[in-house]
Amino acid sequence: MAYTEKRGDYYRARYKDAAGKYPAVKDELGAVVKFRTEREAKRAAEDAEAAVRAAVREAALKKTAPPSSEVVLPPTFGEYVARWFAGQEGELATSTLDNYRGHIEAHLLPEFLPVPMPDIDEAAVKGWEAKERAAGYPPTSVQTYRSILHLILEDAIEEGAHPGPNPAKRKRNRGRRSGRSRARGPEKAVVDALGALLVAERAAILSGRDDEFVMVLLMAYTGMRWGEVTGLETRHVRDEAIVIEHQLYQLNSGRLDRCPPKDDSYRTIDCPRWLRSLIREHLAQAPPDQCACHGHRYVFRSGFTVPTTRITRAQVAAVAGVSAGTVSRVTTGGQVSTDTRRRVEEAHAQLLAERGGSEYGAHWCRKAFRASVFAPAASGWYPRRGTSDPARPVCVLPDPWPGVVVKGRYSASKAEACWTPIEARLTPHGLRHSHKTMMEDLGTAKVLMDERMGHEDGSVSARYSHITDSMRLRLLTGLTGMWEAALDARAAMCSTSPVAALDRLLRDRAARHETKIISRNSPHLQEIRTLIPQQIASDLGKFQRGEISRSSYFMKSPPVQYFDDEALANVEKFIKGEVER
Repeated sequence: MAYTEKRGDYYRARYKDAAGKYPAVKDELGAVVKFRTEREAKRAAEDAEAAVRAAVREAALKKTAPPSSEVVLPPTFGEYVARWFAGQEGELATSTLDNYRGHIEAHLLPEFLPVPMPDIDEAAVKGWEAKERAAGYPPTSVQTYRSILHLILEDAIEEGAHPGPNPAKRKRNRGRRSGRSRARGPEKAVVDALGALLVAERAAILSGRDDEFVMVLLMAYTGMRWGEVTGLETRHVRDEAIVIEHQLYQLNSGRLDRCPPKDDSYRTIDCPRWLRSLIREHLAQAPPDQCACHGHRYVFRSGFTVPTTRITRAQVAAVAGVSAGTVSRVTTGGQVSTDTRRRVEEAHAQLLAERGGSEYGAHWCRKAFRASVFAPAASGWYPRRGTSDPARPVCVLPDPWPGVVVKGRYSASKAEACWTPIEARLTPHGLRHSHKTMMEDLGTAKVLMDERMGHEDGSVSARYSHITDSMRLRLLTGLTGMWEAALDARAAMCSTSPVAALDRLLRDRAARHETKIISRNSPHLQEIRTLIPQQIASDLGKFQRGEISRSSYFMKSPPVQYFDDEALANVEKFIKGEVER
């Protein structure tokens, strides 16, 4: 008779075989199956015993020898996935394994954990996918979960754990005209050079320092990924370029893993001169220390401050001469006497002064950077953080432009304006798309774009394409032109900025554009008119003798507004050879 056997935190299923013995139920690999509940083990034991009896009856009818006493049951999805995932360790990157683990535990195991592998058919997969869509998950996310299920079932079919064909395989549209567009994700939001500059300025205002200004511009003008920017080490910032050797990938546990860049896209990215100057000034103003978690010096640090030592309520209570409960009532707004409240506040201020201040965290968290800095800068709204903290606009005081952010309780009543969106759907990865769009706009060769983006083109035509120095020079010149045009457009909005780095750039740009204007009534005008003909005669003589080229002559010639019509006509005739000097 079939029975169950409890072993620690699981159950074994025992059944009577043809020889009268009671072996345990095993899977196709010969391993004893461990059941989570007694009910599952009991059912498996009874099914195995029924299979033995049916085999014995069939053998008796055919007058053949009794079958083997071992009955092998197919593994469940949970059992197979546990073995499959263990076999992937060491084969896949840590980031990929972390993504697989999160998707499997959150979306596949709740549906298929106790289901035997042969029972996972097309109807089961369609039903699961309908539940995922009904739960509100985006179509692109559901497509990712189904791709992982397809990968698992493909390996199961090869090992014989699933009879096949693969039920998670997507069929073609069979003539449906709208089939491909149903799974299409939204278009990625991008910005131009001016938009990237405005987002960088707002990010620096929100963080209260210039670091985020340089970081956003670096992503926009190099196409670096988020992990590559946060994992950029100071030793990889060279005089003419930036070397991509590592990235910091944030696992689901919150730990930052220092690993190779995505798809092993090691590369060297040429940087415009103005961007290299910004990075050097940033490193000079805030020299980085060695990271405690990795032991390296990184270019960018987190914008959140971390206290060097923690102040506890017991410490405040000991200094103030009260109990810890009294300190708790003071901090939470409870009822205490005025003298007690004063003593607690003075004790806290004393410990705060003795604590040694605070320091910036080692690395930015992707979610924290996007929620507190990037999304408000790009969209003008703080994103929603749970039901108790809905989305709200960034409230500012308008002077100095583009505004001083008002934070804290009742900020809306204290502010006078709100930021308008630059690009509401822009993400940090959208800056990478923006950089590709800039290069397309400049007519950059595809082979150079692939090198900067870290992409690999395996086509035959790509094997015969090569990068030249003139390609790099044209690209850097074009990016510099976009940057200068963005600076001029930003200066037209306001000639100053509350961000120190941008304010310095605007002032330098204005100084280079500044020209000396002489009034028609100036007392020096007659002197200038007297000197200009002498300079014209000297330059014409040098040009006639071949001492200077034609281009040099026109570059050295005085401003045209000082020439009268007759002088201009004589110069043109001289150039054409119609008159002598």
